[in-house]
Amino acid sequence: MKMVMAIMPRGEAESVLQALVAANHTATYMETRGGMLRQAQMTLFIAVESESLDQVLSIVRQTCRSEPVVEPVDGEEPNRPPEPVKPHLGGAVVFIWDIHRSESF
Repeated sequence: MKMVMAIMPRGEAESVLQALVAANHTATYMETRGGMLRQAQMTLFIAVESESLDQVLSIVRQTCRSEPVVEPVDGEEPNRPPEPVKPHLGGAVVFIWDIHRSESF
């Protein structure tokens, strides 16, 4: 088995949860905050059989989209230093690890 931890904006999490349930997967979730912009996030924990991992990742990939934060530029400066790394909004960060043992009490 695998444990998938997917962190995404709250607005995208509902769509991911609906798609997971439609594909017969379940998830435990909690509200979290973090990242460069300290946005409200949802963290989903999805326990899945190894054979279904690609399906779960595909659902997250198709449902979550990342877009760069665009700042208006007031004109080009000739000796302007390179642009700093800009944060992205949306999308998901996914961590996957093996489950060696699971217990329910």
